[in-house]
Amino acid sequence: MLSYLVRRLAYAALVLLGVNLLTFILFFTVNTPDDMARLNLGGKRVTQEAIDKWKVARGYDKPLYVNPARQGSARYTDTIFWERSVSLFALRFGRADSESSGDIGHEVATRMGVSLQLALPLFVLQVIASTGLALLLVMFRNSRLDFWGVVACVLMLSISSLFYIIVGQFLFSRVLRLAPISGWAGGLDAVKFLLLPIGLSLIARLGGEARLYRAMFLEEIGKDYVRTARAKGLGELAVLYRHVLRNALIPIVTSAGSYLPYVFLGSLVFESFFGLPGLGAYVIDAITKQDFAIVRTMVFIGSLLYILTYVLIDLAYTWIDPRVRLA
Repeated sequence: MLSYLVRRLAYAALVLLGVNLLTFILFFTVNTPDDMARLNLGGKRVTQEAIDKWKVARGYDKPLYVNPARQGSARYTDTIFWERSVSLFALRFGRADSESSGDIGHEVATRMGVSLQLALPLFVLQVIASTGLALLLVMFRNSRLDFWGVVACVLMLSISSLFYIIVGQFLFSRVLRLAPISGWAGGLDAVKFLLLPIGLSLIARLGGEARLYRAMFLEEIGKDYVRTARAKGLGELAVLYRHVLRNALIPIVTSAGSYLPYVFLGSLVFESFFGLPGLGAYVIDAITKQDFAIVRTMVFIGSLLYILTYVLIDLAYTWIDPRVRLA
């Protein structure tokens, strides 16, 4: 187990380094530091003096990869790559490119709390609701409830989340006035701003997850151990919860675990439409402003979270199923 974990973490470090290097090359191939300065200062009429001042303030006045004027290791550490890319591994994110944005690390730490308040309840409710609905459909398989349940899941899966947002805001905010259409408040007042986006996001994701889990349960329910459990006199409910659900946990954990990075990074669409100051809205705002420093940072954080999540999922397999051996 320990050797497997060390090996996976070593692979993860290489993957993260590759993603970081590729992201750096892509961003600085498309735009030079002078181009980024003009984008953030107001176009082509910006003076060279203002461009140089902007570059110095953000560390873009240094060479990209190697500084020929320095000796030894200082040739590499006194570069843009070291200051704005390698420093990400130490979680030093630096300053944003746009004038209206400040320290990226402070913004990430502040906005992550808002994203967690939206995504954590949604994550828990999604797993419970999807699993419960899938078990219900399997319990009444080949019935009208199963048929119309699958039809409803396909419809929910086929409809864009933007449709849910627009209809939900119109119906619950403008017509029924049950929830604010957008905005944010701290403390317990945040609940009234979170109920509608959590509910709509749950509906948008429920169809696909429930249909996937139903297929997993149907595959398990035809196996020999299920027939043996029924032969011992166990009822259908006991068979589903004690045996089928337990043996289908590995694909469920894989599916649900892949959503964990979004728990920290926030939902881009829902945070933007509901005016929630989370990380998702932060990324959308950075893309609008063409703030590449923020985008590079969020790509790095997203990659790190995905890698760590799948390592944790692999470790969870051994807890769910003792037959699994990691070598």
